[in-house]
Amino acid sequence: MCLAVPVRIQEIEGSEALVEIGGIRRKISLVLVPEAELGQYVLVHAGFAIGVLDENEAQETLKLFEEMAAFDDKQPQTEER
Repeated sequence: MCLAVPVRIQEIEGSEALVEIGGIRRKISLVLVPEAELGQYVLVHAGFAIGVLDENEAQETLKLFEEMAAFDDKQPQTEER
């Protein structure tokens, strides 16, 4: 399964950006979305920004991720076999 995550652009240097999500910062490629600007949210998959997101859409998606994580934390843990 593939997952793309919304992240906010903190810095841009050439075709790379420094992004942050959940306190983790990393560099990603902007080659596929050269129109992305500082402060915007982009959808990232495998280290590449693949689309620019509206801030409301990004926040809604991040909220859903938080809700899923909270739900998972409440589930009883079972041993893998």
